[in-house]
Amino acid sequence: ERAYLRETKPWGVILFGRNIDNPDQVRRLTSDVRDALDWHAPILIDQEGGRVQRLKPPHWRRYPAASRFGAMEKAEPGAGVEAAQIATWMIADDLLHVGINVNCAPVLDLSVSGGTDAIGNRAFDGDPKAISLLGRTTMEAYMQAGVARVIKHMPGHGRAVVDSHFGLPRITTDRETLELTDFAPFKALNDAPLAMTGHLVFEAIDPDLPVTLSPTMLALIRDSIGFDGALMTDDLAMGALSGSMAERASGALAAGCDLALHCNGSRTEMESIREAIPLLEGRSAERCAAALTRLGRQSLDRATLTDRLDTLLASIGAEEV
Repeated sequence: ERAYLRETKPWGVILFGRNIDNPDQVRRLTSDVRDALDWHAPILIDQEGGRVQRLKPPHWRRYPAASRFGAMEKAEPGAGVEAAQIATWMIADDLLHVGINVNCAPVLDLSVSGGTDAIGNRAFDGDPKAISLLGRTTMEAYMQAGVARVIKHMPGHGRAVVDSHFGLPRITTDRETLELTDFAPFKALNDAPLAMTGHLVFEAIDPDLPVTLSPTMLALIRDSIGFDGALMTDDLAMGALSGSMAERASGALAAGCDLALHCNGSRTEMESIREAIPLLEGRSAERCAAALTRLGRQSLDRATLTDRLDTLLASIGAEEV
């Protein structure tokens, strides 16, 4: 793996639960990865809270799912915002303490009745304005704490009734409705430094190709939604996509993605992707460099933040849904 990193020089590395044991081990891992890459490279993780949390007890706190903050904000305006801000600062502190500087969060997908459980309580709310408010709160809290953030899953995964880990969702909703609902939070947060595509087809816009591989959909993300940050794919190994890993990676970059994300750790697949795509360069390299500005650990009063978050969670009795 060291040799692969030295030779391939990927932009960064993403960690999963299989890579996590305890804080000292994770610090050694992130340090060794950066030694192999020979720079302070981005190290990513999915640490949303709820069921998508790679750093877990007993070494790390369990945080609420996004829907808890949405429910709190409905119950008492301002409480969900404050709780989301504090939880984000604390998550960022956890990450930076072990050398992780990019979090794949927040999720800006719409909560839709009948949608796949792959999203579920990872969504803040079913109201685009509430999602935009809590998403903005979270994104700015990560910036204040010194962690890069990745909004996902562009341009909206909430209406999917098929889990894209296993199959290709097809969304039949008309474009006007999508613009007012699913796409709206991403447009409101189009100044995010990084974003992740969703593997799903929007039949009203491109009935043939999933977002990750669709020049039409990626042009919509750039032009209509107005996102000009670094755009990465969701995991290329997910069941929603077809073709070889090399075809998926090269197709995504040709369509307009900046970064190809591969997550299962298969060395054979990693080698095939390396042979199929170029090193990061040009406008993509500029976007990725811009995404890593203003990073670094900030000083936090952890005890005070913990007490306040616990008080908010206890006083607003909304359960996770």
